Amino acid sequence: MKVAVFGKTLYAGVISALLAESGHDVYWCDHLAEDFNLENNFDDPVLKLIIVKQKQQGFLNDCYFEDLDLDIDAYWFCLGPHEQQQSLSIAQHLKQRPLIHPKLMINTATFGLYGTQRLQQILEDDEWVYLPDNIREGDALGSLTDAEQLIVGCDCGNSLNKLQELLRPLFPLPQQYVCMPILDAEFSKLSISGMLGSRISFINDLALVAEKIGVDIHHVRSAMAADPRIGGTYLFPGVGFGGEHFSHDILTLTRAVADAGGKSRLLEQVWEINEEQKEFMFRKLWRYFNGDLNGKTIAIWGASYKENTASVHQSPIHPMLTALWSQGAIVRLHDPAALNAIARMYGERDDLILCEQQYDAIIDAHALCVLTPWRQYWSLDYRHLVNRMQHPLLLDGRNIYRPEYVKNQGLAYIGVGRK
Repeated sequence: MKVAVFGKTLYAGVISALLAESGHDVYWCDHLAEDFNLENNFDDPVLKLIIVKQKQQGFLNDCYFEDLDLDIDAYWFCLGPHEQQQSLSIAQHLKQRPLIHPKLMINTATFGLYGTQRLQQILEDDEWVYLPDNIREGDALGSLTDAEQLIVGCDCGNSLNKLQELLRPLFPLPQQYVCMPILDAEFSKLSISGMLGSRISFINDLALVAEKIGVDIHHVRSAMAADPRIGGTYLFPGVGFGGEHFSHDILTLTRAVADAGGKSRLLEQVWEINEEQKEFMFRKLWRYFNGDLNGKTIAIWGASYKENTASVHQSPIHPMLTALWSQGAIVRLHDPAALNAIARMYGERDDLILCEQQYDAIIDAHALCVLTPWRQYWSLDYRHLVNRMQHPLLLDGRNIYRPEYVKNQGLAYIGVGRK
């Protein structure tokens, strides 16, 4: 098939690469007529390689909207959750083109309930499908190709038939498609994020209690994960979740419940617990130094909201920086991928030193806070830490270290719900 993909999201890159690799003719289209280069939008090296290869082989092409062929079989809307107006603009421009209808229109963006319907009202002669964006940063390709089933929102059998043919190289079996009306699929997408957020906030809430009564949350988490009814995914205590899509979904679900005349105290608490948890390490640090952080140097490892991504959207780094600066502290920050994003956001400051090497961040530091569990942070040169830091304090915001071992190396240790 000939497929047009709109959007610069990670999903746009993944689906363009995979469809092109499957033999489809894919046209990644920039409707804003800006200079663009698809592979430069992403940090994922494997995804970049596939994109470059498929462009060289001619299955994947960049093009502007006005250059898009009229005989496209399927149009894929892969815009971000805050780009609804751009998505509606694309639909309006498609309506003005002399297309032979119906065409297969696929929306993956999470615009909330009725988001696909708003697009459908513009292109009402076409066949619409809602296919939720389930891409995870850090495992972009695997999060789609390893999916056992796809949630598909569609209101007619013909659109499902076309979608299954389009995705047959990736998902060849009928049972791999969980089909439902479009509105049901939109609500399902939001509900999944709500459930995952609830698990994270629940274990963080338990960690606070465990700390007060002298229980190690690591043991509690292990016991819960061993129960097959619960499992261990999204059940790690830490300094809170972030990310554009995940956070947006939970807030959108909360608003959807409110708009329907309901009130979800659970969802509100999930968000409140998460936002409070982002300040957890600062509160620990503040109490450790008896409220005196003025002039102290605090090293931070990790700025991205999770490992293997450069995104700092809704990351715990932001409330941490704000709190530390308000107390007169100086921050030395390292992150393998997100330093450019931090530099663009905060600019040059005397109280923010960006370090290209992780151990440069700890020089003369009074404490080291680990906020993102990048793999390179897991194994430490403890002797180096003790020798280079002014005060050997390690705050483990992701519980990736063994408390007793760290203490035996000569450092003070503070974790999340750990003894």
